[in-house]
Amino acid sequence: MARTSVRPWTRPHDWAEVVLGVVLAVSPLWFDTNTAALWTMIVLGALIALDGLASLARPGMVYGEGIQIVLGALAFISPWVMGYTELTGAAWTSWIVGALTVIAGAAALPVANAAHRTAGQH
Repeated sequence: MARTSVRPWTRPHDWAEVVLGVVLAVSPLWFDTNTAALWTMIVLGALIALDGLASLARPGMVYGEGIQIVLGALAFISPWVMGYTELTGAAWTSWIVGALTVIAGAAALPVANAAHRTAGQH
């Protein structure tokens, strides 16, 4: 596992984060949204996907997984904070993608730590 986790573009946790970010960013195409929901979902989705890509490119970048956890938490609380809980599809998408992003980021954290330690032993 440590051997695979050091190679760029191979970690499934980070690929999951990219997919989750893209789903969140494009989901306003399928659901009714207001302006706050639209931009919140697009921006947070894009940030999640970009951070996932950065983590894929640099497997030893431990802080990227911490950023994913924070972004996932922000996506989860965004329906309440931005006031779109009444938009059921958009709210549920934010809650589900946010929770899954936190889980994926937390699951990738030990792998990123191992890759960081391995990369530092050159």
